[in-house]
Amino acid sequence: MIDRYSHPEMRSLWEPQAKTRRWLDVEIAVCEGLAHFGLIPADDVEKIKAGSKFELDRIAELELETRHDVMAFVKNVQEHLGPEGRFVHYGITSYDVVDTALSLLLRDSADIILKDAENLLSVIGRIALEHKDTLQIGRTHGIHAEPITFGFKLAIWYAELTRSIERLQAARESIAYGKVSGAVGTHANIEPKVEEWVCERLGLKPSPVSTQILQRDRHAQFLTTLAILAGSLEKFATELRNLQRTEILEVQEYFAAGQRGSSAMPHKRNPWNSETVSGLARVVRGNVVPALEDVTTWHERDLANSSVERIILPDTCILVDWMLRKFTNILDTLIIYPENMLKNLEKMGGLVSSEQVMLSLIEKGLSRDDAYKVAQRNAAKAWEGQSFKSALAEDETVKEHLTAEDLEHIFDVRYHLKHIDETFRRIGLLS
Repeated sequence: MIDRYSHPEMRSLWEPQAKTRRWLDVEIAVCEGLAHFGLIPADDVEKIKAGSKFELDRIAELELETRHDVMAFVKNVQEHLGPEGRFVHYGITSYDVVDTALSLLLRDSADIILKDAENLLSVIGRIALEHKDTLQIGRTHGIHAEPITFGFKLAIWYAELTRSIERLQAARESIAYGKVSGAVGTHANIEPKVEEWVCERLGLKPSPVSTQILQRDRHAQFLTTLAILAGSLEKFATELRNLQRTEILEVQEYFAAGQRGSSAMPHKRNPWNSETVSGLARVVRGNVVPALEDVTTWHERDLANSSVERIILPDTCILVDWMLRKFTNILDTLIIYPENMLKNLEKMGGLVSSEQVMLSLIEKGLSRDDAYKVAQRNAAKAWEGQSFKSALAEDETVKEHLTAEDLEHIFDVRYHLKHIDETFRRIGLLS
């Protein structure tokens, strides 16, 4: 992934030096496990721990000969050891190392992403509470519907992100498994108790059963979970982009002194940060199909998943981490215009109370169809520019069934918001 969309903390996990160090961590843990059960000399393991190192340039050179990255790595490690080096990679296969190391990387990536998501959740919760009663028009199909509050909108985001966090916690648990079971997973040359010891040592659980690899449904679950999270971020970012439109202007991304919105139009202030989040979500979603394809393998394994995962796993983790951090900053510095929200809410002269008109007329004895027609014919006048409330006041059917006091109650916007506190309690933002 390019530096532009990478945060150093996450990127450092996936850099070649760090990735290869994880391979060495697994190799050493296997040696320690073998020594723990008396299967290889403990003194040799101490020498392995003290002398093991690798050089990426040398591994690349050796790979030209071996045509096998793990064997090149093992040969390089052994170059720095004496006779004890024979016990490096003893009784195991390449993917005992690669897959177990990959699980460590994915587990640690999940921990960073979970921390990011919790930070974003905190910001969303804070703004939701601050604007719990800030009136705003709700929109369906892009058209005015009924009143909400800006805090209610963010309460929806809060609940949705909470679900993503729960899914991510489950995916983290599913991916935090290792395997040290040999060439086809039967533990022919390495005992199950060694696998259990090694995985515990590394902070993983041993896979109950595996082939030459860990089964890729685990990785698919992890990738799809990240894609759902990215989809939510795109949803949130798209909402901010729409609310920042000139004719709406209910929010605005922070615009710094000296910032340029356009090379040609000095007046421009574009929601470019939110647009970037939206765009990158498409890349993350695009990685899901290859992850699902990787679930299928020939017999006890093939190599079709390997090349794919070198791209989609680090890139997806790096992108989602960056997107979460970026959107947290967008929201934390967001400029909010309550006065414009109120202005837009009042734009149609009370038209948004049409459902209350219909329901009140039904309560007074009209059929639903007749009540709908009365409300709709007066709403049509409001679309043409007349106040909806004044149009109703002049309507003979309305005058026959509703009093002036009834109309005042119908047009009290707070009617729509009487259960907001209960919604906030349900999602844990109010006690």
